[in-house]
Amino acid sequence: MKFVIVGGVAGGASTAARLRRLDESAEIIMFEKGPHVSFSNCCLPYRLSEKIKTHDALVLMNPAQFANQYNIQARTSHEVLSINRAEKSVKIKNLENGEEYEESYDKLIIAPGANAVVPPIKGIENADIFTVKNVVDIAKLYGFIKEKAVKKVTVVGGGFIGIEVAENLVEAGYEVSLVEAMPQILNVYDYDMVQILQKEMLDKGVNLIVGDRAEAFDGSNLILQSGKVVEGEAVVMAVGVRPDSGLAKDAGLELNERGAIKVDINYRTNDPDIYAVGDAIEVFNPLTHKNIMLPLAGPAQKQARAAADHIYGRVVRNTGYIGSSCIKVFDYNAASTGLTAARCEQEGINYDIVYVIPQDKVGIMPGSCPLHYKLVYEVPTGKILGAQAISKGDAAKRVDIVATLIKFGGTVDDLRDLELCYAPPFSTAKDAGNHAALVASNLMQGTFRQVRVDAVRGLVESGACIIDVREENEYAQGHIKGALNIPLSQLRRRLDEIPKDRPVYLHCRSSQRSYNAVLALQGHGFTNAYNISGSFLGICFYEYFNDVTKNREPIVTAYNFN
Repeated sequence: MKFVIVGGVAGGASTAARLRRLDESAEIIMFEKGPHVSFSNCCLPYRLSEKIKTHDALVLMNPAQFANQYNIQARTSHEVLSINRAEKSVKIKNLENGEEYEESYDKLIIAPGANAVVPPIKGIENADIFTVKNVVDIAKLYGFIKEKAVKKVTVVGGGFIGIEVAENLVEAGYEVSLVEAMPQILNVYDYDMVQILQKEMLDKGVNLIVGDRAEAFDGSNLILQSGKVVEGEAVVMAVGVRPDSGLAKDAGLELNERGAIKVDINYRTNDPDIYAVGDAIEVFNPLTHKNIMLPLAGPAQKQARAAADHIYGRVVRNTGYIGSSCIKVFDYNAASTGLTAARCEQEGINYDIVYVIPQDKVGIMPGSCPLHYKLVYEVPTGKILGAQAISKGDAAKRVDIVATLIKFGGTVDDLRDLELCYAPPFSTAKDAGNHAALVASNLMQGTFRQVRVDAVRGLVESGACIIDVREENEYAQGHIKGALNIPLSQLRRRLDEIPKDRPVYLHCRSSQRSYNAVLALQGHGFTNAYNISGSFLGICFYEYFNDVTKNREPIVTAYNFN
């Protein structure tokens, strides 16, 4: 059997390797219009800080290695111009010498990836614009900022690539501005959680601008919709990607409304002899029961294997993709899986959340640090829908656990009962996931009620009764303006200071003591007590970025981030 593969990065290269493992006699030809195959596109930004020492180090395999190790023909600088479905052939152009020729196939696998979006902003033709899509792109950017002795770089777009480029440029010593048109960076995190990362970027010197759109360029200076001018000597466009589906469209293959290639559960297009995998296709999300585009390397490799297996009659059950990812933002590690609360709102899903901030390991151990953990679950079933974790410690491990449970249809009860590895240097006996699930179980049982950190400013401004149950020395170091300090250790003998005729909102540092305080009040006949989810630590992180960037009056006397 003869296979032709269009695209030689994650999806294409993985398909080729799997086909070879399944059939030693198959003829496999892989075409890549760029000069490299099988490179680590996820590592591209780390070349800017020289964590990756050379451009060549980004290339994992070359054509000679494919030939020697796998007996696969990897033809770089070869562009597939068209597909003749009737003749089962493709038209190829050798970009080095201009030669065009035909290549027949028995099965065709399309893995063209996605193209970086460069919007038609006024004056963009006069700006020094760069994208980060492949090794050539990063080499151009790296070479330009070095040769021109650039000091200021503007990054447009606050997704994964934009954040990683900004971080690595800062670590390389450049002045960096990052502009995001939406109200927040990284939309795989909810607004309350992402404030931790936005604060971190500010703290590390990034001129972070959100909620403001690129309007025009004056040279490489960017003029925003607000009228603000962002000075720069080079501009990295990282506003997103678009499926590279032109070849498929011209061949009459079905696309969705956003240009992604439609495939069945086995990654076969509407032509039974043509498969498609990777960033150019749509996939099924089992949580929303909708098709989505998910430009991630992990799913692309899984799709590649499944497509190859189907060609050879191996049945693989397609369970869909929930979208799991992680990112390092300077000193913080962040991870997310499944649905955010915002996405649940969009989809009309009845949900609730838990936001807890335990330590990532036993508190007395060196290096112990807060772990911000958000669990999203369906009401009333308790089915887990998503999770987000952000910490200077191990956030990805905690989210991987939830991602696994989601794939198996797990509930908060399942997460509560999970037996996880424990030793003081690594975690706590009741790990963050167990902790969050216990809180969720209590909420579902009506044990207590909560309000979220995004409601606190409104409570302060309305003069609500807020009680701080931390100790007096903690309160003195910073507290919510107008909050009454009744430490948990004094609560039971000061009940007469707490009103029963209106709601009272309790908080501590991370919600544990205030939860105990709420239950204590309920035991004394109070029916009006609410725990503030995330408590003072969560409130400080939630409020800080907007306070600083909008010159807004803080609702706390002093921030606490420890």
